[in-house]
Amino acid sequence: MDKISELAKTKAAVIFTKSSCCMSHSISTLFYDLGASPAVFELDREPRGREMEWALQRLGCSPTVPAVFIGGKFVGSAKDVLGAHLDGSLRDMLIEAKAIWF
Repeated sequence: MDKISELAKTKAAVIFTKSSCCMSHSISTLFYDLGASPAVFELDREPRGREMEWALQRLGCSPTVPAVFIGGKFVGSAKDVLGAHLDGSLRDMLIEAKAIWF
């Protein structure tokens, strides 16, 4: 859990993914399209990826990827991020965390 918290604070936007997950790719692409440059950690390529996935499950991530953190705070999975994008709050969160500027 400490590793997740530590990594979640490395940049304003952090996404935990798996290389084979299409939703992870879609969420990462959305962030890039909004002008953010998130830190992306692919759990299937991380040496301690399995432990990190278990820690994400304990945080309530279901499914475990994509798991999105903005400003060091857990935002949620793909459905949560897409919902926030549709209601306009995702952009506001990214601006507040200084992941994008306007």
